[in-house]
Amino acid sequence: MLPKILIPVNDSQASDRTIAAIIANKERFPVTLTLLHVVDVDKLAYRMIPDFQVDMVQEKAMSIGEITLNKIKERFNTAGISTISRLEAGAPREVITRIANDEGFGLLVIGRRGMGEIRDVLFGSVSNHVLHHVTCPVLLV
Repeated sequence: MLPKILIPVNDSQASDRTIAAIIANKERFPVTLTLLHVVDVDKLAYRMIPDFQVDMVQEKAMSIGEITLNKIKERFNTAGISTISRLEAGAPREVITRIANDEGFGLLVIGRRGMGEIRDVLFGSVSNHVLHHVTCPVLLV
């Protein structure tokens, strides 16, 4: 049985590099890939936004997330790679880790920001957190 593969994606350069690398090596990914886009609701909690507008901002962020996910899915489909799309809300490092661990994924492929080792050590990164908290193998691109 082939492993389930989770690919967290967004509109960053790191994600774009990851997508390009997977497409360039598509023969190494013979299964349907699960694309996961997480809308970071913590970044939406602005102090200046009235409570009654927070839901509206979150709904808009989710619809933009859906558009982003659909564009990425189309890139994979055009390359002949089968995908399943998944949109979630929450802290990306926690959501990615939970899904990878709880849903039996056999591999997680994620991009690094490339901001430098010192900055990652001081401030952390989603890829660094995921690397140290998931139970399946992680491929950093």
